[in-house]
Amino acid sequence: MKRFEVENTVIMPALAMRGLVMMEKMSLHFDVGRKKSMLALQQAMAGDKQIFLTAQKDVLVDDPKEKDLYAVGVVAVIKQMLKGQEGVVHVMVEGLYRAKMVELLEESPALVAEVKEIPVSKRRTVAVEEMEAMMRVIKSLFESYSLLVPKMSKEIILEALGQDTAEGLFESVVYNIMLPFEDRQLLLEANSSYKRLKLLSEVLQRESQVLALERNIYEQVKEQMDKNQRDYFLREQLRVISNELGETDDAREDIETLMDQISAIEHISDDDREKLYKEADRLAKCPPQSQEANVIRTYLETCLELPWDNVTKDTLDLKRAQRILNQDHYGLDKVKERILEILAVRKLSPEMKGQIICLVGPPGVGKTSIGRSIARTMGREYVRLSLGGVRDESDIRGHRKTYVGAMPGRIINALKQAKVRNPLILLDEIDKMGADFKGDPSAAMLEVLDSEQNSTFRDHYIELPFDLSEVLFITTANDLSTIPAPLLDRMEVIELSSYTREEKFQIAKKYLVPKQVKKHGLTAKDISFGQEGVYTLIDRYTREAGVRKLERAVASVCRKTAKKKLSDGFKKVTVNAKALEEMLGPKKYAVTQAAQEDRVGAVTGLAWTSVGGETLEIEVGVYEGTGKIQITGNLGTVMQESAKIAVSYVRGIAKEYGIPADFYKTMDIHIHAPEGAVPKDGPSAGVTMTTALVSALSGIPVRHDVAMTGEISLRGRVMQIGGLKEKSIAAFRAGIHTVVIPQENKPDIAEFDETIQKGLHFVPVRTIREVLDVALTQPEKPQETLPDLVMLGAEPEAVPVISC
Repeated sequence: MKRFEVENTVIMPALAMRGLVMMEKMSLHFDVGRKKSMLALQQAMAGDKQIFLTAQKDVLVDDPKEKDLYAVGVVAVIKQMLKGQEGVVHVMVEGLYRAKMVELLEESPALVAEVKEIPVSKRRTVAVEEMEAMMRVIKSLFESYSLLVPKMSKEIILEALGQDTAEGLFESVVYNIMLPFEDRQLLLEANSSYKRLKLLSEVLQRESQVLALERNIYEQVKEQMDKNQRDYFLREQLRVISNELGETDDAREDIETLMDQISAIEHISDDDREKLYKEADRLAKCPPQSQEANVIRTYLETCLELPWDNVTKDTLDLKRAQRILNQDHYGLDKVKERILEILAVRKLSPEMKGQIICLVGPPGVGKTSIGRSIARTMGREYVRLSLGGVRDESDIRGHRKTYVGAMPGRIINALKQAKVRNPLILLDEIDKMGADFKGDPSAAMLEVLDSEQNSTFRDHYIELPFDLSEVLFITTANDLSTIPAPLLDRMEVIELSSYTREEKFQIAKKYLVPKQVKKHGLTAKDISFGQEGVYTLIDRYTREAGVRKLERAVASVCRKTAKKKLSDGFKKVTVNAKALEEMLGPKKYAVTQAAQEDRVGAVTGLAWTSVGGETLEIEVGVYEGTGKIQITGNLGTVMQESAKIAVSYVRGIAKEYGIPADFYKTMDIHIHAPEGAVPKDGPSAGVTMTTALVSALSGIPVRHDVAMTGEISLRGRVMQIGGLKEKSIAAFRAGIHTVVIPQENKPDIAEFDETIQKGLHFVPVRTIREVLDVALTQPEKPQETLPDLVMLGAEPEAVPVISC
C-alpha cells in the first residue's frame, strides 16, 4: 500500500500493539499473530515499509476499534519480518517520529489510519539551570533504581549517567528499563523535553519505591525462613504446579477446616483450645507425607470426633418408662424401681449427676439386657463395653500418642461411638478384670466411676480433660468378691437373684417363645408351647439361675420343628412332655424332692451355687470306736471347721438330749455330704451339721419337711448367711414346707417372690436350741439304735462350687 499525503497528513497502514508502546528512535522486536495485523504489515512491505504503531488501551480486546486505541503513536519503518511457527510473524521495527492518529479510516480487513506528525517543540520553556537540575534528579533516581533492579547492565548505567543532553538522557533511560505501558504512553505523549523528564522522574521515583518495598519484603521473608518455612514454600510451589496439572490435593484447605472445627467447639477451655491450635500449626509446617504429620492429623481428627457439644435430652416420663421396662423384662422389680427413682430425681433436679449402678447376680438373669432397656427408657444412646479379660491399663486410659499405633482407651472410643457426651455406657463383667505387668485396669476405673473426679477425665492419648459426669454408667458383675473394695465403694449395688420356677415360666411364655418362634421363621400355626411343655423344659431339661439355657432349649425345639415342617409336611406341633422327649431326648435332670419320712442323722440343708440354690443333704453316722471324727464329701476348710464346732457344741448339750457325756471318747463320728465330686465350702451348713449330729447321737428323727441354713458359733448362736433367696427357691422346688433361717435374715423375706412367701413357712431363730426344737420330732424319747444312712431324691447337677 502506498502512502498518501493529504494536507500535512499521511494515510498508512496501522498496527495495534498489546502491552507495548513504541518510542521514536527506538528499535523493537515483537511477534504478530492477529490476521489484520499481518495484513497491515504486508501492505506496509508492499509500499515504503512505513507503518503507524499505536497501543491498545485494553490488552484483552482482540478486535480493536478506534475508541480502543491511543491517538498518539509512532511511525516506524519495518527492518525485518520473518515467519515463525504456528503462523506467528517475528517483526523488527525502528521508530522514525511521533504521530497522532487523525482518523481510523479502515478497520477491516486491516487497520488504515490517517496520521499527522507531531513536531518536536524547539521553544525553550525553562531555564538552563532548571533543566540541568532536572537531569541531575533523573540521573540520581535512575542510579537508585538501577541498584534495586537485579542484573542491571553496568554499560547501560554508565551510558545514562554520561549523557549531557535532555533527549539523550531520556532515551538512555526509557529505552532500557521495564515500565508499564500506561507510563510509557504518557511519556510518549509529552511534547517538551522538560515535561518528559518531569514525568520520567515521577515514574522512576514510584518504581523505586515499589522495588524497595519489594526488596524489603523479600529480605524479611528470607530472614524468617528456616528449614520448615523453606519446605512450606516449596510445598506451596508444588501445590500451584499440581493445580496447573489438575492433580491438586489441597492440604491447606484441610488444615483450615480443622482450625474452623476447633474454633466451633463450645464446651472446651481456652487452654485446651490453644493446645489444639498449636497442634494444627505443627501439622501445617510438617511435610504432608511425613510420619509426624500422620500422627498429628490422626490426633486432631480423634479429638474433633469427640462429642464436646452434642447432648441428648432425657425422657423423664415415669409412666412411659415403667411401661417400657415392664415390656422388656418380667420381674426385676427392685431394679425397675431404682431406675424410676433416677428419672424422678433428674426431673426434679436436672443438675444432679453421677449415678453409677452395679447390677450383681448369677448369669442369665438379664443384667446386660436391662442396661439396654434403661437407655431406651431414658432416650439415651447406648454403648456396651465388655471388660472381661481386660488386663492392660491402657485399654481404659489409652496410649500416649508418641507410641507407634497409639489409640485412645475404651471410654473415649465409647463416646465417639455414641456421638453424644451423655450416653448410657454399660460396663459388662466388671468383676472379670485382672492385673498384670501392664498395670491394673481396675485402678484406672477408679477415676471413671467417681462422680467427684470424672468431670476432668484425661485419656493418655487425648491429653485433654473430658467431662464424664453426664454419662450414666451401669456395671454388671457375677461375684462382688473379685471387685477391689475402692472400686466397689464407688458403685451402688443392686442384686438380681435367681428366677423362680414361676418367673421362668412367665418369661418363657411372654418373651422367649415368641422371640424364638419368629426368629426361626415359624408362626403360631406351626408350633404351640403348652404349659406342661414349658414347665418340663424348666424342670427336666435346664437347671440354672437365669434363662439362657431355657432359651437355647426353646430354640432347639423351634429348629427341629422347622426341619420337620419342611421334610414331613406336618400341620402343627404341640410341645408337651412327650414331644420334648422325642425332640430333645431323655430328661437330663431329675426333680429333687424332699424325703417322704422322718430320718435319724440325715438333715436337708440349703446351699448357694453360681447357677442358683440347691438342697444339700448332710448325713452323720455314729459307730463304736475311740472318738475319731471323719469328714468326707470334698468339704472346704470353712465347712470342716463348722463340723468341728458342731461336735464341740454337742458335747455341751449332750445330757439334755440323752447323749452319753463321753461320746467323743467312745464313739467314732462320720460326717458326710453326698456328691463328693462337687467342691463344697462355706459356714452356713453349721446348723445342719449340728442338727444331724444331735439326731444321730440321740436317735431322735429329723422332720422330713424341714430345711435349714445358718452359721453357728461355739456358744450355739445362729448367725446371718447370704444367698437366702436362691436357697429358698431350692427348698420350694424340692417340696419343703418349713425353712429355718437366722433371725438376722428375716428382713430378706420381704424381697422374695410372692409365690415363695406363700409356699414356705420361714422360722427365724437365734440359737441352735430353737433349731432343734423345730427340726427334731421326739426330743423326750431318744432312740438307742443308729440310723441307716439313706440318700433321697435325685442328685443335682454338678456345679463348680457349692457355698453353704
